[in-house]
Amino acid sequence: MKRSIAVVIAALVIVGAGRAAAQEVTPGPGTIEITLIPGGATFYTSTDTAPEFGNYTFGAGATYAINRILGVEGEVAGTVGISQDLAFGSATTSQKSPDTLNYSANLVVSASTHTSLVPYVTGGVGGLTMFERASLGVRDTGTFLTGNVGGGVKWYASNGRWGLRGDYRFTAVRDKDDAPSFFGRDTRYGHRAYGGLIINVVR
Repeated sequence: MKRSIAVVIAALVIVGAGRAAAQEVTPGPGTIEITLIPGGATFYTSTDTAPEFGNYTFGAGATYAINRILGVEGEVAGTVGISQDLAFGSATTSQKSPDTLNYSANLVVSASTHTSLVPYVTGGVGGLTMFERASLGVRDTGTFLTGNVGGGVKWYASNGRWGLRGDYRFTAVRDKDDAPSFFGRDTRYGHRAYGGLIINVVR
């Protein structure tokens, strides 16, 4: 009889501990989290010889949190060219901008807020591949070195499993002597903003 009572008490303690642990889940970043980027925009400013243009942006990123403040992120984002007015000197023509693929490794520094809202700053290096667009003189696929700095804010749901993210980056694309005149002979600067869905894979 005593043994049966002890077994029942032990079972209640285990169940109660499990429920308490579940209730202790707090919103916040996971050790590993995935960001899905369904939509955003990338805008490159003009130079003396090349026009400004913007593209639709989508992609994904994976972040590993070293601790609550420091993390490293790998990111891949594609941009799809859209039809727009492009100014070449005094002439303006309606053309579709080139598609690109961006990839970078970034250091992420987050505020240790212990709340569902987590602001962060980030920066890193990577590359940009611009695909052929013969109508703009981009006759081959080219790759450029890039750097980026920026920041944003993450919001996490109360169950700690998912969240939302708004992100801004200022980017610089290094020039190349053999690049097409439309893009790459001068250092190009751009702005990128997106909204993303966060999935905490490991907490």
